[in-house]
Amino acid sequence: MKTSYLTWIFAICLALGFSNISAQNTYCNPMNLDYGFTPIPNFSEAGRHRATADPVISYFKNKYYLFSTNQWGYWWSHDMLTWNFVSRRFLQAYHKVYDELCAPATFVMGDSLYVIGSTYAKDFTLWSSHSPETDTWKESVHAFKAGAWDPAFFVDDDGRIYLYHGSSNFYPMYGQEIDRRTLQPIGERMDLIRLNDELHGWERFGEYQDNTFLKPFMEGAWMNKYKGKYYLQYGAPGTEFSAYGDGVYTADKPMGPFTYQAHNPFSFKPGGFTRGAGHGATFEGQYGNWWHVSTITIAVKNSFERRLGLWPSTFDKEGILYTETAYGDYPYRMPTSKFDKPADLFTGWMLLNYNKPVKVSSSLAGYGANYAVDEQMKTYWSAKTSQKGEFIQSDLGEISTVKAIQINYADQDVDSSFLGKIPGIYHQYRVYGSKDGKKWQLMIDKLKNRKDVPHDYVELAKPVEARYIKLVNEHMAVGKFAISGLRVFGKGHGQLAKEVKDFVVLRGEHDKRSAWLKWRHDPQATGYVVYAGIAPDKLYTSVQVFGANEYYFKSMDKDKTYYFQMEAFNENGIGKRGAIIKSE
Repeated sequence: MKTSYLTWIFAICLALGFSNISAQNTYCNPMNLDYGFTPIPNFSEAGRHRATADPVISYFKNKYYLFSTNQWGYWWSHDMLTWNFVSRRFLQAYHKVYDELCAPATFVMGDSLYVIGSTYAKDFTLWSSHSPETDTWKESVHAFKAGAWDPAFFVDDDGRIYLYHGSSNFYPMYGQEIDRRTLQPIGERMDLIRLNDELHGWERFGEYQDNTFLKPFMEGAWMNKYKGKYYLQYGAPGTEFSAYGDGVYTADKPMGPFTYQAHNPFSFKPGGFTRGAGHGATFEGQYGNWWHVSTITIAVKNSFERRLGLWPSTFDKEGILYTETAYGDYPYRMPTSKFDKPADLFTGWMLLNYNKPVKVSSSLAGYGANYAVDEQMKTYWSAKTSQKGEFIQSDLGEISTVKAIQINYADQDVDSSFLGKIPGIYHQYRVYGSKDGKKWQLMIDKLKNRKDVPHDYVELAKPVEARYIKLVNEHMAVGKFAISGLRVFGKGHGQLAKEVKDFVVLRGEHDKRSAWLKWRHDPQATGYVVYAGIAPDKLYTSVQVFGANEYYFKSMDKDKTYYFQMEAFNENGIGKRGAIIKSE
């Protein structure tokens, strides 16, 4: 009788679409946006795919407005947890280019938000809106005469406006004043900063920062002012690479002269599931909290296959700008007040299923099941079809407390007509949990979902004790049922990884920009985080390492002393950090 009653209750829950989903208080990178597909046909010959980059967020009239490359519109949000898309084309009919608002720039002046895209021409329109949560834009300047690629505007406290721009592996980053009345450039543009990869290791081009193939690129200008100091930011060395980051120069005046900040890059994430944290924008939002939004690289179907990431940021007591990316693609709390340190937003929820056993309904040749749990966004599992009932099941290895799940879809065999923003597509699925692989509990029900959620992140209202997690397809937005990351977060019930032993830093004798880091492997560790910085209390750079007990760290300035520290982590939490090592 009891079994029949429970079965009846479970059936009602299924019928009503019950699931254990809370109001979201946390978020997880990459940002879960309904990304458009690249609109450029020859960029997607290896397969139609979603792509965007070069984001900016402006906090305007208590709302956040997010613009990025080639989205045929933009997003707005009250809280940066839920984003609403507004469809909009900003280019004029006579602009015969694929890049609809590429690498856009925004600024707030008075009661209006302004926006323009990148161009070397001098005929792009500068638009403005009093209420951009709807498509209510007007022309402020029909033809902006600067001709700036990767532009950034800055409105100073005295009302003067400046434009910064540049995207080149030869030319510098430029600055120029803009007339507040006409919104046109005045005076001559000035050379401001250049890359110096002979000195700054992180600026070297290539996945392995070896400067092969091309000279490095400086791009993605951005400017902030904090306590009277100007922070001119730039992306380098190339958007295709894991080490794509953002650096910063500072000055006492908006046009310089500029000095390289002691800590650089200030935004950097070369390891983990999401890699790259360059070409972005730093902004102050609710409660006076600072954030950095940036580009994440995938670069599989095309070098410009990318996503967006959101990172908490701040200025330390010496005015050094830095961004928190340690465990930056694990769940972070969205603050409801002023945060003290960006790291305080990390929930401590750990990844529970890295490289654990996987079962699937089917596998397309070349896209095996374990690609969905290898913590690499470049790889993915694909089922043979997009049909209802295709599934992937992840074994956590032991019963664990599950608190959130992220489902990262991949683009496999997308219809060839999918170029640009595609309205009306959506994902539907269910997620089940089980302690024994026999009795299953419905955890997440998205059968009524009508949204495009390529990186869906769900925080559970109540934690669930489970060993097995099963994702079952109901409806695919595009292509086959393909997953680059089924990521289960929470806490295991075992022991923490131990303090890392035998950590050594072998800095290059002939090239002080590089070091070979080695340590003793801990069998209990899922992975490691290496921290580096210019002082023991400024270990602002972090690298997450899986499946190895060594790392080639090639991001140092040649003329600086660095400090290193390590910690191991696993499903149960983070182990004790080891001693700090000085490297001269």
